[in-house]
Amino acid sequence: MIQCKRVYDDASHDDGYRILVDRLWPRGVRKADLACDEWCKMLSPSTELRKAFHGEMIDFDSFSEAYRQELAQHEDEGRRIAALAAKQRVTLLYGAKNTGQNHALVLADWLRHLKIS
Repeated sequence: MIQCKRVYDDASHDDGYRILVDRLWPRGVRKADLACDEWCKMLSPSTELRKAFHGEMIDFDSFSEAYRQELAQHEDEGRRIAALAAKQRVTLLYGAKNTGQNHALVLADWLRHLKIS
């Protein structure tokens, strides 16, 4: 099972394996204070794509499509995380304020649809 959670929300035992999926370390969070099992920058949006979305140069649908194209270049890493999620709960941690439209939601959906060998 894969779920998404803001990095600023309290950690819970129900979170399972916690993965930070932002390219940049979240503001105001000390590395020693963040309960996460790994930081996976590889599956975060490129700097250019992130800036285009946050700068409102592209809408969420365009961002999602472009981000999925970027993710397709990292299927091996995606399969690794999808395999983890098949065995235990995985929580994708993100820093975005918008809980309804963010890269972690796109990533979670992409991971759920990957075929695990």
